Amino acid sequence: MSATAGARIAPLDTEEYDIRVQLAACYRLMHKYAMTDLIFTHVAARIPGSDGHFLLNPYGLLFNEITASSLVEVDGDGKVVGESPWAANQAGFVIHGAVLRARPDVHCSLHTHTRAGVALSMLECGLLPISQHAMAFHNRVGYHDYGGLENEHEECANMAAGLGNHNALVLRNHGLLTTGPTVAAAFITMFNLEISCKTQIDAMATGLPLIHPPDRFASTSPRPTGIAPVPASPWPGRP
Repeated sequence: MSATAGARIAPLDTEEYDIRVQLAACYRLMHKYAMTDLIFTHVAARIPGSDGHFLLNPYGLLFNEITASSLVEVDGDGKVVGESPWAANQAGFVIHGAVLRARPDVHCSLHTHTRAGVALSMLECGLLPISQHAMAFHNRVGYHDYGGLENEHEECANMAAGLGNHNALVLRNHGLLTTGPTVAAAFITMFNLEISCKTQIDAMATGLPLIHPPDRFASTSPRPTGIAPVPASPWPGRP
């Protein structure tokens, strides 16, 4: 089926149109940087001015097939709003719905199952502030112990609690989750968290002693979004 069949076209020059374009771009960037798990992970973004509605990927499309108009709108109960040939990813609704309900300041949440992220999630030590990227997450990342899927709603509520006021979460034995006030911020945080995981796993794989920088450097490292107050944003056209 075509990705545009029965697509939802938001009016131009509206906040929803802009969010759809940003979210579709995020999915394409995740494909470009190999942060996908075929069709099984997801990114969600709030629809401004709606009553708790948000956008998810159309379940069944690869990330490089997703367009702004094919994104699926879901309500607070996980039901698809309007006409769409695609279903919403139910696991995505449960995870992101819990995060967005718990954090009114968050407008986008992003979840991955990358090789480096899953490997890091299995380490008892967690993320170490041993690289410049990782120092930005020092005392700014939450952890959530794996709880299985027996009660997914309870599990995801606990996940949101584990995130707390952070914008990054390591899901033990599972993967990674990042959030942000914009799609750009959530993606850049995940990009930096992914590099932090990759470099730590690579360094530990050598079996050689690791160099731990002084804590004072990690404590004063800039926040991991790379969005503000840096003048030149890595997400063109966004503050």
